Amino acid sequence: MKKKTLLLLIFILILAGCGYQTTSDSTATQIPNSISNNETEVIVQDSVQTDTPASEPTTIVVQNTEPTSESIESISFKIVDTGQTSCYENENSTACSAIDGDFYGQDAQYEGNSPDYTDNGDGTITDNVTGLMWQQDPGDKMTFDQASDGADSFELAGYDDWRLPTIKELYSLILFSGLDPSGPDVSDSSGLTPFIDDIFMFEYGNPQDGDRIIDSQFATSTKYVSTTMKGDETMFGVNFADGRIKGYGLSLHNKEKTFFTLYVRGNPDYGVNDFIDNNDGTISDNATGLLWTQSNSSEGMNWSEALSYCETLDYSGIDEWRLPDAKELQSIVDYTRSPDTTQSAAIDPMFYTTSIINEAGQVDYPVFWSSTTHANVIKGANAAYVSFGRAMGNMNGTWMDVHGAGAQRSDPKAGSADRWPNGHGPQGDAIRIDNFARCVYSGGN
Repeated sequence: MKKKTLLLLIFILILAGCGYQTTSDSTATQIPNSISNNETEVIVQDSVQTDTPASEPTTIVVQNTEPTSESIESISFKIVDTGQTSCYENENSTACSAIDGDFYGQDAQYEGNSPDYTDNGDGTITDNVTGLMWQQDPGDKMTFDQASDGADSFELAGYDDWRLPTIKELYSLILFSGLDPSGPDVSDSSGLTPFIDDIFMFEYGNPQDGDRIIDSQFATSTKYVSTTMKGDETMFGVNFADGRIKGYGLSLHNKEKTFFTLYVRGNPDYGVNDFIDNNDGTISDNATGLLWTQSNSSEGMNWSEALSYCETLDYSGIDEWRLPDAKELQSIVDYTRSPDTTQSAAIDPMFYTTSIINEAGQVDYPVFWSSTTHANVIKGANAAYVSFGRAMGNMNGTWMDVHGAGAQRSDPKAGSADRWPNGHGPQGDAIRIDNFARCVYSGGN
């Protein structure tokens, strides 16, 4: 390493002698990295950039665990902010608290990549953050097979390279400025706010067609590697009416279930993680620019405790950890893994995930709190979580995986799960409240 560092310094001096100037974006750091020869060395500098013309940029980067300006510019999996701007306590919206105040560290108190769309005027929408281009109007519902097969022949605005999006691509569109109509007796969609930007065509379920208001599920190409309910083949979809990811069986009442579809094109690397074990208890995702704790909290806790846990964490030389928002948390799900098929949590095995015993008495893995409130039309008493184990529900007295490992649902922020001994909602979703936390660092942003 000393030899490599010396060569780097010599190269910088040569550039300086040629009239170039060198700049450093940050001071030296002492976080160790693992290199190819299995030695652990100290990173001496975040980045060194030569002052070359804009048309021919020359950059020398020495990798560090903290996101740098160069790595942020080059990431392929930019996470779009949730759009949540209101703060909440356990039930209602409230003024955002100061640092060290109750409920500090929630979604609205941290800014991400603001949603930024361009209507191209030809039936397509460009997401200027992710680099993805979308079909603007989903049209009529179709079966999963129709949606999957239809991508091959779909043409729009002169493009014929459309595809059915993955769950991570489609979830990039979700906005938690929406309001969940579930729970209250909502008979029509007037006054409701969906969980997707109004630049897209959107419609709620039509009760006159036998649908519920919330029946606005969108299809993806991501199938669950296990099964849900009693062995149903399952696809992960996003419901932009109620703001959830669920595993949906491909058939319902002996008929093929239908979904809305938004085809996508561009940025084939979107949603593909690039994890690096930093050998210091942290995991970098070079695709998103986020740094994660390798381990989770040692026990479950309610939402405000999870916020405080991450805000007060001083770990691996960093004291600016926070609880991730729902979209950041979902970004680290590994949809090729599940408790039934890989005997693991739905996350890269670089991460350590505590095992639990679930409601059915099975070895399983927890759900994890996000910092995002999942508000409904009445209040904000629930917060979004992501299930890295089975998404359990109680169907006719039997506990089972109803929505799949990788689902995003929500739990009450506080209280006792004993109030819901048989779950809640049409699929009897398990209510736990004391959920786990995994913290994220985004360079102090």
